[in-house]
Amino acid sequence: MSKDTTGAIDENKLIAERRGKLSYIREQGEATAFPNNFRRSDFAAKLQESFGDKDKVELEALHHEVSVAGRIMAKRGPFMVLQDVSGQIQLYADKTVQADIKERYGHWDVGDLVGVRGPLHKSGRGDLYVTLDQYELLTKSLRPLPEKFHGLADQEMRYRQRYVDLIVNENSRQIFKLRSKIIDFIRHYLNQRDFMEVETPMMQVIPGGATARPFVTFHNALDQEMFMRVAPELYLKRLVVGGFEKVYEINRNFRNEGLSTRHNPEFTMLEFYQAYADYRDLMDLTEDMLRQLCQTVLGSTTVSYQGTAYDFAQPFQRLTVFDSILHYNENLEAGDIDSLESARAVAEKLEIPLKDSWGLGKVQIEIFEKTVEHRLDNPTFITAYPTEVSPLARRSDTDPFVTDRFEFFVGGRELANGFSELNDAEDQAERFRQQVAEKDAGDDEAMHYDADYVRALEYGLPPTAGEGIGIDRLVMLLTDSPSIRDVLLFPHMRPE
Repeated sequence: MSKDTTGAIDENKLIAERRGKLSYIREQGEATAFPNNFRRSDFAAKLQESFGDKDKVELEALHHEVSVAGRIMAKRGPFMVLQDVSGQIQLYADKTVQADIKERYGHWDVGDLVGVRGPLHKSGRGDLYVTLDQYELLTKSLRPLPEKFHGLADQEMRYRQRYVDLIVNENSRQIFKLRSKIIDFIRHYLNQRDFMEVETPMMQVIPGGATARPFVTFHNALDQEMFMRVAPELYLKRLVVGGFEKVYEINRNFRNEGLSTRHNPEFTMLEFYQAYADYRDLMDLTEDMLRQLCQTVLGSTTVSYQGTAYDFAQPFQRLTVFDSILHYNENLEAGDIDSLESARAVAEKLEIPLKDSWGLGKVQIEIFEKTVEHRLDNPTFITAYPTEVSPLARRSDTDPFVTDRFEFFVGGRELANGFSELNDAEDQAERFRQQVAEKDAGDDEAMHYDADYVRALEYGLPPTAGEGIGIDRLVMLLTDSPSIRDVLLFPHMRPE
């Protein structure tokens, strides 16, 4: 018999035993096997903080009564370890209480949820514990938790059964608590600077705001095809047209792309827009926000990720796409990448596949992604992206070949994309037409023509800058998580 089969049989036996105990509880004539009348007044972490430094004699004298509730995580003789949302504390059941629990419930198991009232004490080893004066089984756990010393070690199972992962892995709980604090800080930072949080449609008639393949759905009542949003950008800029000069959305986006350590079909983005500002203003804002975020949430401006330290205290490096290619490719000179013919020759030497329809800007970006992007370790802004690959960004006043756009990198990964917005309605219409031509030529990620957005621009979009920051990738960095699945509560997985 295989080890896995033996494990399954053992687990099924334990489940059967626990179901038997639940049946026993029901047969005792209890009003309900799953009561909802227990109310706690205390949390484990607060008790540890408030009374952890008191000695055994002091606690005996206080006779401090507490009421706690949570999950039993371990049993050691008369002691049990109770875990709530804040942390852990021990429980103590004397022989009389143990006999009563057996009579009423057929014993408590690891994983059961209980409510307990009683005085707080300290053991000879210095551990706080609550003596069971009043107690109740609140929820019978019908499945055993993973082996107590190893927790849930199977990585895929951790993603598929996140609820178990959160019960047994403290590190997982801390990651998602930190994620919440990161998002809360960002909201506070923007709110303090008069940005208004808004909501825009998740289902759209025309997918826009990014070059990505969308998910397609169908609205029965309207009898029309619709798309899950790939980005909220075009709607947020409509709001700026309408007079809301500083807006942001922490949003879910959906892109019909592959799965990887950095990609999930749905993901969280922060997008924000500011009227009467340009891309340089947003680079300054981003640098300040991320530096303060690290200091406030992590307590340090040095971020350690997968064994490498990144310094957010120093001024962030700023390089153009063109200059970064030359900087990180010492064998290249400006003349090697400033014409389509020479840039194609460089790409071919690097074994970069090219399409015949690509112009110089697209070829330069392919060279950049192949040779530069993964080497951008400390916080870096890359600017002056070619117009060819930036259909929504404003052309540079001094060089129309490029746009007033930046991308932000840390540890060789893109975390943000921002630019001075294109507010010339005629220029935008022409770029949409170019995107439609690329879509007709077979590019699934090219944009649709959005006539209503062009109409909005015709009413007048103020000079505006906008930016998107990938929340999931930012959380990966700040929690030292190697995969995006580590920072998503319920990542997408192939069916079992």
